[in-house]
Amino acid sequence: MTATVSNFYYGAVTPVAAYLMACLGAGLGLRCTTRSLRRPQRRASWLALGAISIGSGIWTMHFIAMIGFSVQGALVSYDVTKTLLSLVVAVAVVATGVFLVGYRGGSAVNLSIAGLVTGLGVAAMHYIGMAAINTNGGLHYDTPKVVLSVVIAVAAATAALWAAVSIHGLWSSFGASLVMGVAVTGMHYTGMAAVSVHLTGEAASAQSSITLLSFLLAMLAAPFAILLIAAVIVMFDPDIMLGHDDSDPVTLAPYGGDTDFPPQQPTQPYTTW
Repeated sequence: MTATVSNFYYGAVTPVAAYLMACLGAGLGLRCTTRSLRRPQRRASWLALGAISIGSGIWTMHFIAMIGFSVQGALVSYDVTKTLLSLVVAVAVVATGVFLVGYRGGSAVNLSIAGLVTGLGVAAMHYIGMAAINTNGGLHYDTPKVVLSVVIAVAAATAALWAAVSIHGLWSSFGASLVMGVAVTGMHYTGMAAVSVHLTGEAASAQSSITLLSFLLAMLAAPFAILLIAAVIVMFDPDIMLGHDDSDPVTLAPYGGDTDFPPQQPTQPYTTW
């Protein structure tokens, strides 16, 4: 028997919250990548923080959206190991793409390779997360919609990596993060539109929504905290505090040291007449 599946059990709350988290992760990732380009000596650290931000944002988006997932007549629960594995995959594949373009540039070849790897990884994160679902039924997928979701993931990943190395202004990054949020969230709901559930056991008498919600919120606590920490780091970065614009070139201190301050002009000697 095919069950009725809903992705909006709590109405518009979950898709809106999921979209905002996707935008937050994307925005922080863009700012971190900009910092990495301005701070070559600390590039690896900023790229790593950017990858963690984007990966955590995508994963958080996915599982906030999954709070709204329900199957009529079936209890839904999640396998902890597979759920955490999907988070590791999300961060790892985003890091691969971010480091590739961060160190090798945003050429068409680099973006194509990095976007493909990252997009396939994001899709893998999504479907690993779906594989973590336990219910008294089997999940089935509509192949064309699955393929479409993967295509969207690759396109979104490529666009995100292009934006990471090409867009550096604050407001431009903000606009790009909004677009990226649409793409990532759209990929999720396209993949969810491919899902159908065929019940194989007796129908459950009641859905334990409180227990499920508690589990998902507990899973979301760590990546959400990571995003907050990343936001604090980006907001209190010296460039932001000192009001330096991202379009301004950064002058490296002598002997390769980084500095947030422009070098002092040499003092002109006094001329005696």
